[in-house]
Amino acid sequence: MPERTLLRGFRLVDPVAGHDGTTDVLVEDGLVAAVGPGLAADGAEVVDGDGLVLTPGLVDLHAHLREPGFEQKETIETGTRAAAAGGYTAVVAMPNTDPVTDNVAVIAEVRARAAAAALCEVFPAGSITRGLEGESLTDIGEMAAAGVRLLTDDGNCVGSSRVMRLALEYARPFGVLIAQHPQDAGLSEGWQMHEGHYSALLGLTGVPAEAEEVVVARDLALARLTGGRLHVMHASSARTVAMVREAKAEGLRVSAEVTPHHLTLSDEDLVTYDPNRRINPPVRTPEHRDGLRAGLADGTLDAVATDHAPHAAEEKEREFDLAPPGTIGLETAFAVVHTELVATGVLTLSELIERMSSRPAALLGLDGHGGPVIPGRPANLAAFDLTAEWTAGERPFRSLAANSAFLGRRLRGRPVHTILGGRFTLRDGEATA
Repeated sequence: MPERTLLRGFRLVDPVAGHDGTTDVLVEDGLVAAVGPGLAADGAEVVDGDGLVLTPGLVDLHAHLREPGFEQKETIETGTRAAAAGGYTAVVAMPNTDPVTDNVAVIAEVRARAAAAALCEVFPAGSITRGLEGESLTDIGEMAAAGVRLLTDDGNCVGSSRVMRLALEYARPFGVLIAQHPQDAGLSEGWQMHEGHYSALLGLTGVPAEAEEVVVARDLALARLTGGRLHVMHASSARTVAMVREAKAEGLRVSAEVTPHHLTLSDEDLVTYDPNRRINPPVRTPEHRDGLRAGLADGTLDAVATDHAPHAAEEKEREFDLAPPGTIGLETAFAVVHTELVATGVLTLSELIERMSSRPAALLGLDGHGGPVIPGRPANLAAFDLTAEWTAGERPFRSLAANSAFLGRRLRGRPVHTILGGRFTLRDGEATA
């Protein structure tokens, strides 16, 4: 990208600055230099924004980039290319790698590979327990000093109340989020989908929503006890939303995320036995889905996180009950939520950007992401064509994987440009590297 670029005539939607209107944005040396109508180009390259929406770059709290150890599924380079294609300028990489990201050496390796790719800023999450085994805590202080902002054993639930209490206590002075994968092991043993009418109809082993709810209830009690910062990952139950809402009203330091697939799919959608829709936690009934939507709309759920979970084709091309759970999501997240929630009036566009950019950035304390788009701030931006209609999977994904739960789904709204530190990582819908 040239040193000076004038983004002319974009509709700027910036929830932090409270801006929603047509304007110009001048980018110079990686920073926003000026914002306002009728800015002079003065030799800058001009990019026309007629009909496009400009926002702070999207921020994902929850993505599996798989590297190191599982490069047959995804690499940091391919995962961040997918992120850029989806409008993301920052993602949190989950620690269930091989070796597990439970020490500063692996954190440094992930950061180095992300810096080499230079497509999206990557913030490695550290694990809560060593080896994701749920027994002994990692060195939380050391990882916090190295810049880790979120700790999780994602993929595994921290089942021990004692260990979870200690994690919340030890992380508190460092301001680090303790993020839980809430799933009781006993209640979810052998699960294949949500327990209910459709699991019985399809002959699949179900897991009740209570497997999530009992862990959330316990962890909220521990957050009350310790004063620690608890983050509930991939909420799938309407009761989880209600409990988080009550906890926030009480003043507990709790936040929660929800995925595009839990917001838009239900157990009815599994009647075709599509292994790409086998997801952990499973999509539940329409009543749960509606509760999640209401929770996102009223701010109880803070963020939309992708839980981007790539798998190799041969892993997903198996019988439903044998396929590993997970769906990719970085390239479709904005379009799915825009199509299903903004176009239908559940959310405003500004609320969507707040949940997918500003709020997740604030939860992590990312000063360079999430807005406001004002002079002096890093130029981490995304532009979308809200009128573009497209079909998921109609062209190859930038991710190394293609296991999307939304294959064949008609979507409205598409990323056109992504700008990281003043440099295009996606331009006119095409990757720049």
